[in-house]
Amino acid sequence: MVGLRPAKLTGKTGGVGRLRPEVSMDSIRQLYRVGQGPSSSHTMGPRFAAERFCRRVPRAAGFRVTLFGSLAATGRGHLTDRALEEAFAPKPVEIVWRPDERLPEHPNGMRLEALAESGEVLAGWEVCSVGGGALRDAEGMVGEQVDSVYPLNSLQKILEHCDRYGQSLGDYVFEREGEGIEAFLGRIWDAMCAAIDRGLQTEGPLPGGLGLARKARSFCRKASLFGEHLKQSGLLCAYAYAVAEENAAGGIIVTAPTCGSSGVLPAVLRYLDETLELSWQDILRALAVAGLIGNLVKHNASISGAEVGCQGEVGTACAMAAAAATKLHGGSLAQIEYAAEMGLEHHLGLTCDPVGGLVQIPCIERNAHAASRALACCHFALLSDGRHKVSFDTIVRVMKETGQALPSLYRETAAGGIARAYEDEAGKTKT
Repeated sequence: MVGLRPAKLTGKTGGVGRLRPEVSMDSIRQLYRVGQGPSSSHTMGPRFAAERFCRRVPRAAGFRVTLFGSLAATGRGHLTDRALEEAFAPKPVEIVWRPDERLPEHPNGMRLEALAESGEVLAGWEVCSVGGGALRDAEGMVGEQVDSVYPLNSLQKILEHCDRYGQSLGDYVFEREGEGIEAFLGRIWDAMCAAIDRGLQTEGPLPGGLGLARKARSFCRKASLFGEHLKQSGLLCAYAYAVAEENAAGGIIVTAPTCGSSGVLPAVLRYLDETLELSWQDILRALAVAGLIGNLVKHNASISGAEVGCQGEVGTACAMAAAAATKLHGGSLAQIEYAAEMGLEHHLGLTCDPVGGLVQIPCIERNAHAASRALACCHFALLSDGRHKVSFDTIVRVMKETGQALPSLYRETAAGGIARAYEDEAGKTKT
């Protein structure tokens, strides 16, 4: 067997007080990914891995993929098997499910093997799907940009840099990202809006067997009948539901930072675009600021629900949207940092316990509530002067520590929490 070895992950921290070494961060082009739902770690990541492995071993007659830990526990509900079958087609693939085993490096581990006609293993690859569609193996991040994009990897240092040179956070991102970033963010915004529009136009049940009906279209219609006070909440919920329901149905969305939290940022930006008369450049710079916040969490902690729970997904999305909203309201650097800090802080400890392994309950509602909270964090930060006691960087480290302390049944295995309670209640009803 060729190349079959465990991945070695780097950059681990031991406690709240420890920072990662000064390692440059990836481009936000690696954070925002347009792809098919319902899960960036369970659908996008395995699909990308399968496509890459297929190209490596074109002479293979077939393939075998062994899924470990969270990938196996909720893979069927997250359509992991369908993603793999489509990626390897027309060649056959055998999928082995091992939810009670895990690779030591990450809960979302998989082993891909290329098979000859005789069944002999031609080549193998162990790789982890670490959230947001990203992959990591023994050599590090797979297929990622390796150039130094962000030499500063803490928000405090970035804010000090911006203050020293009179830059906005948006300008800082544009400077670091270089040529093509505006066009890239324009495509991201177009994809976000397309997901909202499709979601608002579609009715009917979501797939998966829970019998959950789409609600975005109804919410949007009802919101138009509300007074101004309730209209904001109604529209935010409608837009967040539209994207989250598209994701749950396996539609095309943008990871922001993940599939499961993809409705938060588009909902907030769409609502503000309609109410603040924003320019195209306003939206692009708001996306840049949000991407920077998501990047900081991804780099210094995790955006993987299987690794740190839903606080790493919806919590990060809320922080991204809160920062973007504060930017669009003319907030100062300190106020943007404060809004992002609140967005993440008040999701600390949020578990990832999807009912039936589907990205539906409680995931869709969480997107809507996080969108509302993001705007509330923005307003709260704008009321203040931005000064506060606990920094965003500290909350990121606390989030990572909290996630590592969560039992595995609360980290995308559907073995505890709401998922288990729902199954227990359903069992009582049947008997």
